[in-house]
Amino acid sequence: FRPDRALWRGNKLPFEVMFFHRGFFYEEPVTIHELIPEGAREIAFDSDAFDYGKNKVDRDEMRGMGFAGFRVHFPINTPAYRDEVLVFLGASYFRALGRGQRYGLSARGLAIDTAESSGEEFPRFVEYWIERPRPTAKELTIYALLDSPRAAGAYRFVLRPGVTTVLDVDAKLFLRRNVAKLALAPLTSMYLFGSNQRSPREDYRPQVHDSDGLSIHSAKEWLWRPLVNPKRLLVTSFTVTDPPGFGLMQRERAFGSYQDLESRYDARPSAWVEPKGAWGRGRIELVQIPVPDETNDNIVAYWIPDRQPKPREAFVYSYRVHWQKERETRPPLGWVRETRRGRG
Repeated sequence: FRPDRALWRGNKLPFEVMFFHRGFFYEEPVTIHELIPEGAREIAFDSDAFDYGKNKVDRDEMRGMGFAGFRVHFPINTPAYRDEVLVFLGASYFRALGRGQRYGLSARGLAIDTAESSGEEFPRFVEYWIERPRPTAKELTIYALLDSPRAAGAYRFVLRPGVTTVLDVDAKLFLRRNVAKLALAPLTSMYLFGSNQRSPREDYRPQVHDSDGLSIHSAKEWLWRPLVNPKRLLVTSFTVTDPPGFGLMQRERAFGSYQDLESRYDARPSAWVEPKGAWGRGRIELVQIPVPDETNDNIVAYWIPDRQPKPREAFVYSYRVHWQKERETRPPLGWVRETRRGRG
């Protein structure tokens, strides 16, 4: 994408939006609108907004092909440059960055039947509405429509970039049919090896992971579950009621613990999910999948409510995701209990 064609470039607004071309893993089109005082305006795909290099393309055939997703830019590291701070790309995936961070783990709008023998269903955001910010705005509001064979949903995201970038999520879901597992606020990460599990092969790096543990704040205690790259699928559940929060954390911050100048695992964020309101009884589930290398995510964590909505019944919930590095959510000294086995 050509940066000079960014949405709001030249409007003297704090945010800019750039778009992703369809192709490679991202073949499905999404519709994107700009919300302005006069109403919603669809942002049409324009091949002139992309640089194809020496590739020969038929621009007439590309008309109306749509975008794969978009990214948001805001100056968080220096006032002179608008950094990439949020991306929506692929299915219902999104990820964000705070000051001094590098992309690592991702979040999703919704997960269905993860780690079930029937196979996982991947809902996707099919349409977005991005609200034009004021010249002095410190936040950006985005609306999204989610769709899948057995679920549909309306989402509202409010982005607040900073040292810790915060994303508020409000969702209203409807199931078309019953599902075996409705997974809310899912986080997806990668763990290959680390301090508690050495590499099975020659590798100069001491550790390779986007996250090194699952942290849970229940009403009575804090739990810490170190991540592993298991020999076979490993699913662990932790029963809790109205949890104050949970997250996949990258606690090891020393560069020497990774020694990777390209991947910079030491700068990858932790993601802390803070539920809003009473979520009731349920369980936080951790899924760990064996992988041979670091190219695939193999860690998933999410919330499963005890009471699942019936088909066509509105299910409303809200939460906040903190993308952390310098100021991480940690338990008070003496509170944490490390667990090798899940409870519940």
